[in-house]
Amino acid sequence: MQLDNGSWDQKYVHAAFEVDVGKGRATLHREQSLVLGKLLSGSNLAVSAPTSFGKSFIIDAFIALNEPDTVVIIVPTIALMDETRRRIFKKFSREYTIITAPDTTLGKRNIFIFPQERVFGYLSKIKSIDLLVVDEFYKASKVHDKERSPSLIKAIIKLSKKAKQRYYLAPNIKKLASNVFTDDMEFLELLDFNTVFLEKHELYREIDGDAGRKAEKLLEIIGSRTAKSLIYAGTYADIDRVANVVNDNMDTVDRPLTNHFSRWLRENYVKNWRLADLIERATGVHNGSMHRCLSQIQVKLFEHERGLDNIVSTSSIIEGVNTSAQNVIIWRSKLGSSKLKDFSYKNIIGRGGRMFKHFVGSIYLLEPPPKDEEAQLEIEFPEQILGDLDVDQDGDRLTADQLEQIVEYRQTMSDLIGEAEFARLRRDNVLHDSDSNFLLQLATDMRFNTGDWSGFGYLNSSNPSQWERMLYKLLRFKSTGWEGSFSNVVAATKAISRNWELDLSRLLAGLKNDGIGLDDFFKLERTITFKLSALVSDANELHKIIVNPDVDVSRFVAGLGHAFLPGPVYSLEEYGLPRMISKKIHRSRLIDFTNPDLSLHGAIDLFQSIGYQTISEIDTLSRFDKYVLRFFYDGITPLDQA
Repeated sequence: MQLDNGSWDQKYVHAAFEVDVGKGRATLHREQSLVLGKLLSGSNLAVSAPTSFGKSFIIDAFIALNEPDTVVIIVPTIALMDETRRRIFKKFSREYTIITAPDTTLGKRNIFIFPQERVFGYLSKIKSIDLLVVDEFYKASKVHDKERSPSLIKAIIKLSKKAKQRYYLAPNIKKLASNVFTDDMEFLELLDFNTVFLEKHELYREIDGDAGRKAEKLLEIIGSRTAKSLIYAGTYADIDRVANVVNDNMDTVDRPLTNHFSRWLRENYVKNWRLADLIERATGVHNGSMHRCLSQIQVKLFEHERGLDNIVSTSSIIEGVNTSAQNVIIWRSKLGSSKLKDFSYKNIIGRGGRMFKHFVGSIYLLEPPPKDEEAQLEIEFPEQILGDLDVDQDGDRLTADQLEQIVEYRQTMSDLIGEAEFARLRRDNVLHDSDSNFLLQLATDMRFNTGDWSGFGYLNSSNPSQWERMLYKLLRFKSTGWEGSFSNVVAATKAISRNWELDLSRLLAGLKNDGIGLDDFFKLERTITFKLSALVSDANELHKIIVNPDVDVSRFVAGLGHAFLPGPVYSLEEYGLPRMISKKIHRSRLIDFTNPDLSLHGAIDLFQSIGYQTISEIDTLSRFDKYVLRFFYDGITPLDQA
């Protein structure tokens, strides 16, 4: 609507749909207004809407209008956590404590934003939830996320008991099968409401499976550099193939941001990194394994007019960030090792176009799309989490057989560790693993093979070589999902123990001797900080109960959890501040990151009080360091100070 010369009735309609979305007003479209109205009336909603629907506005408007005391927002990835945190922080940090890390002191009013795995550290602190938001709740289905769906369901169960109101969001779900998690919620299917038009180009018919013609078509689309393009590659191998096509056939661009960024990557990681070659050609890479700050920087450059023209991605672009482009190119109809399904395909092409910017999104299909299906979401109870449930509180959701399994697990674990200890572990949500069968096996081995665990305390050693025997033992217990061989996991663990001491480029050079390249390192560091730290933490708790109460390797667990960096430094990477910049700030003595009393929010308070100008004057900071620092400050600055 052109309000300046619009009729009175157009102005009236515009005003009727205008709401406070936090530090500003925005006009909602019809379906957004419908959803917001139902939320404000107290309804529990499960909403399926297109990618371009604008679901974030609804959450912000609800907070601004209803002023709840406690909001919990569960997101699928760290990248989306930071994006959500930035938006919420700018609007509501004056009135709320925004919490993303486990060391944060709660305020009078709080907004929690984190992936489901971080929920359990806060359960005992959260007494009541005014609004529970689960973004991408389709991931509670094992069909869509086999590995992480149990922990999401566990989080939903635990949090729902404390929630006064629930709001679940997902794209492209046509029907919601009956299940105990959403049966008491109103399901709104709003898929027919689209804010952009998608124009599809079926180039695969001309390509006809020819790899050469496929590469030529890709270059035709992105070669003109007239529009931003998201290139969905599907697999890491296909990201490499696209990278080769771009690096071999496209000229470098002379742009300040890409020039400085490529130089920064070579200086701080490895000189011959292919990503730096791509950046010089205005093309970035987005995947779930590289350092989070790198993904954030590339998305920011992609949204800059004179930054990146293209981003090549795995599925991380559909679940990691809320970005879009005029063009979406399907290079490969795969999702990892599986064929791309219609549900994920629609999620990907939903990134094409943007309301108020590109009302028509161009979708280029270089391979045939999957068969059109009417998506029905089915959510089942994962058997492995039954041991973490309660017969009395959860009995109405379970079958007789499931109730029997809970009773049997409780009895067996109580026999192994004692009834009081078992009750404590469950009450305080001490154990990380959602697989009760695995925990039972671990406890059983400690009880009946106690001698094999006698060296557990060596994990506290300052000599990483003494960690090896116990790390191998633990890895054999949880034998899958480590992003590499056991020897690589152990080698990478020992190497990252020097993360704060060594420049990353030197650390990576040392890992070459173990056959671990940069891409391997990213995956290994991620799995060490997440999976290995959780495994050792659970083993530590059981070891103290069953084997030796005087042995506690919590310090080692903490080191694993933040890649042996000072805690605030690791958390600040999630906020967009790379470790190499934190090291320069630390060496300048403006902030002492090794201070054991310094929390994440304490560090943020220091950054805010010192100010960008003072920190930017550190003489060791490069021009691109200062650009990244400005981006970081933008994420910790309230809207009324921006």
